[in-house]
Amino acid sequence: MTIDIIPDIHGQHDALLAALRGLGWRRAGTGWTHPEPDRRILFLGDLIDRGPENAAVIRTVRSLIDEDRADLILGNHELNAMQFHTPHPETGRPLRRNDEKNTRQHRAFLAEFPPGAERTREVIGWLRTIPLLIERDGFRAVHAAWAELTVAALRDLLPALRLDEAALVRSADETDPLHPLVEEVTKGPETKLPPGITFRDKDGTERDAVRLRWWQGGAASWREIAMSVPDLDSIPDEALPEHVRAQTYHEEAPPVFFGHYWLNGAPRLQAPNALCLDYSAGAGGPLMSYAMEGGAPLSLDRLRAHGPGARELAAPLDAPAP
Repeated sequence: MTIDIIPDIHGQHDALLAALRGLGWRRAGTGWTHPEPDRRILFLGDLIDRGPENAAVIRTVRSLIDEDRADLILGNHELNAMQFHTPHPETGRPLRRNDEKNTRQHRAFLAEFPPGAERTREVIGWLRTIPLLIERDGFRAVHAAWAELTVAALRDLLPALRLDEAALVRSADETDPLHPLVEEVTKGPETKLPPGITFRDKDGTERDAVRLRWWQGGAASWREIAMSVPDLDSIPDEALPEHVRAQTYHEEAPPVFFGHYWLNGAPRLQAPNALCLDYSAGAGGPLMSYAMEGGAPLSLDRLRAHGPGARELAAPLDAPAP
């Protein structure tokens, strides 16, 4: 069975339609069909925000899910939306502040789904039925990061892996043990550097914590695993502590697919068993897809680029991994 894996769409309905057609999906009445009757789709989250067609994207994805042709996992933008539009049961205040920054980041969705509207409440209720991650048929899928200890702890606290209203309230509470687990799988891991070590980010802000290239299971030093550090010489080239190594993805683990990271340039495998599919469709890049066959090793040959951004790829899809 082939599963078409599609990452962050960000309200780009035309790109989604181009991807579906390019992969052989066709409209049939009010639904979709494919020449291969058992073919499926897996969406990696971040359906919403940035682009102007949030409602159309949700409608198309929901129709595929309702027909049992597709699955969806939550991205950080769905998590943020759920918290933005859900009041705390005791205080009545939104779980995510409706301040200027958060409202600006969410404005494309708000243009179609205003706070308090019935259609908004209905969509937020639907998102509570969507899991945070999927593991099946010899592969894994998560929006931003998969660490064995994190996923195990998440399964213990949230066996259904879905954020019903009670779990959603807990996920927004920084004192609750569920909060960092949900944050990590939807937004990626970040960890403190050794004491006294800092760096300046691209905006010149001094920071003492780094995002991690968690997919590099063989990483041995801070410089190998740190992300978003403009000057890697500013952090130590020393061995990683065990608690950081525990956040990386084991080289013998099943293949894992994820989005979130706004890549650009030539597509590449992040590791022999890890593939990020997000190439910035929400900012004019291509909407990627991967035709996953159970048990097959990851291969760039199974990648496709769709939509107007497909022309912007810096190199052919068979470019070698760095």
